Amino acid sequence: MALNERQNEILRILKEQKKVNVNRLSKAFYVSEATIRRDLSEMHAMGLVERSHGGALLPENSEEISIFFRMERNATEKERAATKALPYIPPFKSVFIDSSSTALALAERMDFSHKTVVTNNLQAAIQLSKKPNTTLILLGGTVQYNTIAAVGSWTARQLDDFAFDLMIASCAAVLDGNAYERSLDQKEIKRAAFERSQKRVLLIDHTKFGSHGAYRLTELENFDLVVTDAPPPKTLEGRKINFIF
Repeated sequence: MALNERQNEILRILKEQKKVNVNRLSKAFYVSEATIRRDLSEMHAMGLVERSHGGALLPENSEEISIFFRMERNATEKERAATKALPYIPPFKSVFIDSSSTALALAERMDFSHKTVVTNNLQAAIQLSKKPNTTLILLGGTVQYNTIAAVGSWTARQLDDFAFDLMIASCAAVLDGNAYERSLDQKEIKRAAFERSQKRVLLIDHTKFGSHGAYRLTELENFDLVVTDAPPPKTLEGRKINFIF
């Protein structure tokens, strides 16, 4: 489900004011209160808001967007990046897959027969559990409401017991040639997996270039492959980044 124009504007107001009131939104958008309540209910189902008496609030982990919304948003671009990446995936026996919807789009296309897959992504675990002859390991931890992923220091510590041939990941933003995350928890888990992987593949759609992220993961040069659905910005020309687009 994608946000309509009014819901996008409600989300913008929420990010500024942290809470909204049904009555005020109804007057601002010249629609009924029932229509606003329906908007907020749909946004709540996507993990974008928390309902409150008479309105809605931003969730505590509001910087992390619902995986179901992320799977819908820019779906075509993510599918294109996943399709481009598939022929370039190096041979592997073990792989870490992060909690991104873009990595999940690629994972659903891959053959994991007689391979070990480790993830903190509950949605990925559900999908990949349908693949035969696959050893699937789901990391434990505190499950975020929005991302449907296990996060936290305990989750990151579990990665100490692994050595991966391959890491498949995405990121929240790319700024000045660096990959960024919006939450410290996500950054710490991806950094731990990154350090324990021999090969690292980053998948991003073009909207990630210039987006906002507070926590730096690493430079793009440190990935063996960076796959995107469109040519990267010219500001990255001359950098030793192995782009596929």
